[in-house]
Amino acid sequence: MAGQAQTQTVVDQPILLKVLLRQHHWQTYGTFCREYDKAAKQVDPCLMGKWPSRTQLHRWLSGDLKGLPYSDHCRVLEAMFPGKTAEELFAPVTAEVPAPRQAPSSPAPDIGGQFADVTAVFSSRSAFAAAYPPSALFDNAKEISAAGLSLNLLCQSYPDHQLKRLLEGGTHIRCLFLDPHGTAIKEREAEERYTDSTLSTLTALNISILTRLKGRLDPQAAKRLEIAVYDETIRFNILIMDRATCVVQPYLPQARGVDSPTFVITDNTAAEGLFPVFDQIFTSLWERSRPV
Repeated sequence: MAGQAQTQTVVDQPILLKVLLRQHHWQTYGTFCREYDKAAKQVDPCLMGKWPSRTQLHRWLSGDLKGLPYSDHCRVLEAMFPGKTAEELFAPVTAEVPAPRQAPSSPAPDIGGQFADVTAVFSSRSAFAAAYPPSALFDNAKEISAAGLSLNLLCQSYPDHQLKRLLEGGTHIRCLFLDPHGTAIKEREAEERYTDSTLSTLTALNISILTRLKGRLDPQAAKRLEIAVYDETIRFNILIMDRATCVVQPYLPQARGVDSPTFVITDNTAAEGLFPVFDQIFTSLWERSRPV
């Protein structure tokens, strides 16, 4: 009976760590890792970069963790939230928690539980591009991962000199194209009723744009631009920036990619969301791809 009562409490009341992350707007995985590193630097610089995995963090926040994390994690978490012990951080909240004194400059939008981590939906790629121009997506990014067909948003809509600036400034870019010489792209051309190899030609052109750019980079910057191809039925166009924002388009039957609905997803480890789903899809495709 005592165990049942404890389980009921966990279900009904979130743990304090989850509440505090929401209040500070640190619930996205990328933001959490940055704040974790800031605290780890104060505790022990050797602990920097040793934040929990995305799955591990979700398990922490679910409220059903048995015991406490490893002691090093506890030390860093206590530094992130001064005045709170690890035991308190992983205990269910039984009273209202005061909000932080200073609100962040860019609070995350309150989108309601029914939408999980989906923050915007557009009827087409053009409608999305009007609200999210490429400069807004890429200019300050430190990590860009893109998978789809021709990746026009990155290769055609964003200037070469800006891509070069990013790569020379330390940005890591991974581009995964549908193989222009494969069978899947021919099947997609037939589905979109192209008879002149339009998609194959455009994809090959975009790949050549990036390979030429890579050839103009210094060796270290060139390593940060990875290009690969895959030959599988195309289902999604996926764009991920800084492990925090994901833009997804499904490929619809007999419809061009530009005409497909577009979803913007902001990672929120404090909620059951879609970000980990598409992050895993990209990772899986990348692991099965062939470097160019």
